[in-house]
Amino acid sequence: MKSWRLLIEDKVSAAQGLALDEALMSSYSRNAKTSPTLRLYTYANHSALVGRYQHLEAELDTQACNELGIDFNRRPTGGGAILMGQDQLGIAVVMKAPTEFRPRELMASLSNALVASISSLGLSTVFRGKNDLEVDGKKIAGLGIYVNNTGALLFHVSLLVDLDIALMLKVLNIPIAKLGDKGISMVQERVTTLNRATNKKWDMSDVRQVIINGFANYFDVNIEKGIVTPQEAVLAQDLAQNKFLDLEWINQKRPQKDATATSLLKTPFGLVRLYLAVQGEIIKNIFFTGDFNEVPQCLVVLEKALKWKRLKRPELIELASEIFNVDSCLGVGPDDFVDAVLQAAGRAVSNELSVPIRQGSCYFPEVV
Repeated sequence: MKSWRLLIEDKVSAAQGLALDEALMSSYSRNAKTSPTLRLYTYANHSALVGRYQHLEAELDTQACNELGIDFNRRPTGGGAILMGQDQLGIAVVMKAPTEFRPRELMASLSNALVASISSLGLSTVFRGKNDLEVDGKKIAGLGIYVNNTGALLFHVSLLVDLDIALMLKVLNIPIAKLGDKGISMVQERVTTLNRATNKKWDMSDVRQVIINGFANYFDVNIEKGIVTPQEAVLAQDLAQNKFLDLEWINQKRPQKDATATSLLKTPFGLVRLYLAVQGEIIKNIFFTGDFNEVPQCLVVLEKALKWKRLKRPELIELASEIFNVDSCLGVGPDDFVDAVLQAAGRAVSNELSVPIRQGSCYFPEVV
């Protein structure tokens, strides 16, 4: 029977936790024969983490984070903003990425082990939407995935063993925070925790064992306690200092200073937010954000193509149609994307703020 390496750690900082996850990927290139690693860890109280493709200031109240002494950072994986601490279990699986699957398919496959773990407690658990694990229709875990250019895969999970909803509402930019107790009850209608779902106060060591058993049974492997290699430790320290503590990494996916507008587009695959800077009738800068696990290639190409183009609807639709080369991108037609661009352009003329008013988070989905 094959074996996986198990790593356990508690009370890590945001930079340390994320840096080691990425450092572990160095052992899993396309030609590597290393067995997968399962890392189960907790963050120090508390760390707020945004997804790789999210706008930091739209997702987090950074002033509140600073006042409350809450660390914040950006994950290498996609997904939504989360609050992590000693009552949330961070789960990371690091392995060589199977070449025959796309990231979305890999996430669904790896989530099956989590479904098996939590279902073993008698809870009706399913993988739903883009990156959610639900128990009886309520979110209990958020998932994210990242495959680097060497073929290494990082699968991230934030499992809610417990959750301080009042604190979460202070840190994440969610307007329902202003509703006080009603806001808390609205989150409770959509989110659950392991403690709440089982009506039991769980010790984190017991939760870890549930996850270990679920992965071991699902993948038919032994999961044995291991250690971080010296090479991984050195790389993790370097990444913590030179990447995850670097403001350029943390603050990416934000508009340039002259970006003055934003708009929102609802797609079958989730919400996409567009940021736009204009100079007269010219698009000076444009990019798309969302809780993607990977930015769709059609959006990457569209960003590059629209830059420095004139804000003329027929011309933009023609350009977008050529880029998609299909009927849609994320299930939405080129005219819908162009309308979102023109909507943002109209707001730019009105000098509206480029940081949007958020309606939701990964715990409380945004609606149009």
